[in-house]
Amino acid sequence: MSQDTKLTDAQVAEIRKDFDFFDRDLNGQIDLHEFIELLTVLSPKTKAGNVQEGFSLIDENGDGFIDFEEFLDWWKEGWWEY
Repeated sequence: MSQDTKLTDAQVAEIRKDFDFFDRDLNGQIDLHEFIELLTVLSPKTKAGNVQEGFSLIDENGDGFIDFEEFLDWWKEGWWEY
């Protein structure tokens, strides 16, 4: 999917549910530790060296966290290709 892909409200709600599941401290952001847990579930074969690089690519504003909008963009781009 491309970033221009339109999602239904139900799809966004489902993605939000996934985001909230991995946001263990419920601060509205996924930190690196939470991202590692996320990849362990979604892409268990991801190489350790790719984790930081992937996190940095998703964290578009460079604040050290993945917020929901960044997560949503990543999801629409095709996280399964990571």
